[in-house]
Amino acid sequence: MTVFSAVSPRSRATRARAHLVPILLSGAAAAGAIGLVAYLLWPTWGSGGASAPDRLPVSIGGTLFNVPPPAIRMKIQRHSGPQERIDLDFLYPSLEPPGAPKHVTADTVEEAMQPIDRIFLSIAAHHDALAPEQRTATIYPRYLDRAAAMPQDGLTMQMFRGDTPYGAEDLYSATSPALTARCTRDAATPGMCLSERRVDGADLTFRFPRSWLSQWREVAEAMDRLTAQLRGPKG
Repeated sequence: MTVFSAVSPRSRATRARAHLVPILLSGAAAAGAIGLVAYLLWPTWGSGGASAPDRLPVSIGGTLFNVPPPAIRMKIQRHSGPQERIDLDFLYPSLEPPGAPKHVTADTVEEAMQPIDRIFLSIAAHHDALAPEQRTATIYPRYLDRAAAMPQDGLTMQMFRGDTPYGAEDLYSATSPALTARCTRDAATPGMCLSERRVDGADLTFRFPRSWLSQWREVAEAMDRLTAQLRGPKG
């Protein structure tokens, strides 16, 4: 005898819904877990990329300097690690790194011809060459004019003889604060000064307009501050 199950369509629908509820709950839990993992692993940086470091550790002549990247004049030198030479410039008197250079057009070229407002600095390994202090004490006196120069406001100027390698330059010196600078004379272009100092395995060469010597104490102190800032605290 054949027995037929008398199950109503409503009962079958109820059982189907009862099986479907656990499946939906499992799917929702899995989706939530996937979303949480995606949130935790999603990159947090912005579209502009990671910000550049404030200072780059650069070793020149075995001497460590901490250099602000915007002050580096040549793009190829903008990396950390050992380098033979690095060229920098800083706004004066703030000693802040300069901003991005403005694009010069034919309409703005006259506006771009402004007085120099920055100190230029080159740092290079000296490889045991004659120190700047020794050059001032032993080499320069051979080429100076014998005429005695009178100090003015604590700064002494001596002219180089015209028949010497420094014939178009003058030598300025002071003791408090210490300053030695070799300066070209004003001509078709304004005169520029060069002041050197040695720090361990590197020589620092500062360049600035000769006209700044009217405030030579401030310039000397600015070079001292820059040297200290680039060397950083000594441990």
